[in-house]
Amino acid sequence: MKKLAAADHKKFDRYRFLKLALLIVTCCTVLSLVLSPTIQERPPSSNSASRFRFGRSLDRRYVSHLEVNWVRVSDMVDGTNLRIGLLNFNSTEVGFWRRTLPGAEVSLVVLEYAPASIGWEILYPEWIDEEREYGEPSCPSFPLPRSEEASKFDLVAVKLPCDRSGGQWSRNVARLHLQLAAARVAADSAGARARVLIVSDCLPIPNLFGCGDLVERIGNLWLYEVGTAALEEKLRLPVGSCELAVPFEAEVRPYTEFRRRREAYVTILHSSEQYVCGAIAAAKSIRLSGSSRDLVALVDETIGEESRRGLTGAGWKVRNIRRIRNPKAKRDAYNEWNYSKFRLWQLADDYDKVVFLDADLLVLRNVDFLFSLPELSAVGNDATLFNSGVMVIEPSECTFRLLMDHVDEITSYNGGDQGYLNEIFTWWHRLPKNVNYLKHFAGEEQRRAKKERLFAAEPSAIYVAHYLGLKPWLCFRDYDCNWNVKNFRGFASDAAHGKWWRVHDELPENLSRFCLLPTKAKASLEYSRRQAEAEGFADGHWRRNITDPRLAVCSEAFCNWESMLAHWVKNSSPAAGGRNRTAARQSS
Repeated sequence: MKKLAAADHKKFDRYRFLKLALLIVTCCTVLSLVLSPTIQERPPSSNSASRFRFGRSLDRRYVSHLEVNWVRVSDMVDGTNLRIGLLNFNSTEVGFWRRTLPGAEVSLVVLEYAPASIGWEILYPEWIDEEREYGEPSCPSFPLPRSEEASKFDLVAVKLPCDRSGGQWSRNVARLHLQLAAARVAADSAGARARVLIVSDCLPIPNLFGCGDLVERIGNLWLYEVGTAALEEKLRLPVGSCELAVPFEAEVRPYTEFRRRREAYVTILHSSEQYVCGAIAAAKSIRLSGSSRDLVALVDETIGEESRRGLTGAGWKVRNIRRIRNPKAKRDAYNEWNYSKFRLWQLADDYDKVVFLDADLLVLRNVDFLFSLPELSAVGNDATLFNSGVMVIEPSECTFRLLMDHVDEITSYNGGDQGYLNEIFTWWHRLPKNVNYLKHFAGEEQRRAKKERLFAAEPSAIYVAHYLGLKPWLCFRDYDCNWNVKNFRGFASDAAHGKWWRVHDELPENLSRFCLLPTKAKASLEYSRRQAEAEGFADGHWRRNITDPRLAVCSEAFCNWESMLAHWVKNSSPAAGGRNRTAARQSS
């Protein structure tokens, strides 16, 4: 009997163990289902608000472990008779939505994952075939959100992943996909405006969900009220810079409409008067292109009264600004004050749309069509980044505050405004390279010859020419002085140089005098010519005679550039520190 009792006891222990094991497995299975986001492979059935399908494994790119403060959700959202569409919430969170807002009708929005093969470099390639020589550029497709056929939501809520550990949270494909999906659902709403609640520790895309549309923010909850027509316009754009935001040059049409008085071309001059001549020539080129849009020049205290009169005479509306220091720049470095460009966003009282132009640009064909494009549209620079020399922006005081709020934490890849803006506006829209054609000729001879032909073409094949390197007005007009400086020869082009001077020659004398050569520039040009001769540069520009009449004209108190040059030669250093800083500033 004792043996039978012992046997029964062992059976009972085994049964209890199996029961416990089965309970653990069941709990784990249920837990994994509960914590899975409601991104589904197949559309839900008619009572999908309480039913889930789990057709595949979880994609970690879309997972957000962020905890939702449901008390704050209740404070922000009046759920009475509200139709709410949910994106990327797990089933436990869906239950909390229903309990938090019992008067609301909560539905799930189905979104399939984007293919894992789509990386940020696919959406934002360094180069695309704009001329269609090898085929039509195209972007990959994101799966579109799906909901019940008749669903028109009053509120769309989306939960975003935000992994800051890799430093690339703002260039996250899943994060972009979810925000575009939320915008798509919101744009399909019945009214002229729709509400979107974003749950994220990281900043939503500022040019998709703008701070001007932000109704309230509490912690990681961002409540927006957005115009559905504006969203629809943005959603017609390519998903990345893998396609042009406007057609190639042959298909571009001028853009005109009654709101043009709220649109302006804007440039900025700060820290030096060196670019005053460039800005005057740029204004002339804009008017020669046929544009009648406002011209606005933002200037700081270093731009004197005489220069301001010259800018006004050229057509610029001159406005005072205070410079903004880059806190990560070294004292007296060329990029110390280039965050002053953020002042563009403070023009909201007078302008809805601004096309920013660096002062070392020429507009060679009308580009008023740029005003039809959204923020932020620009030309590609390298890798996944844009060039900030020409930008379409939408002024907004809150965007200005957004830019200022992060200057201490964001590190610019190039130490300047371009790198900083690329960290804020990662969802940018590609313009054809001909609307910011960089005067840069490094590379194989065949490519250089093609660029030279573009600069020489009449009528111009280029819309906007960007004069990198030493600037035309600080060279002799006889040839491009970049030829004589070893590290700047990649910027040299006599065709581009000649094109700038043809615009200059359209200036009246009272404006062309702002392009006279300073004494130091004359000495520097001769010093560089002698260096080129000593190096024996094969192009032979250093052999050419100088006929530029500005060589004999002096507008300064000290005019003896020959003695300045002799002093440099004697000391074997042409004021190296100051000249190097000038060269660095000019090359940008």
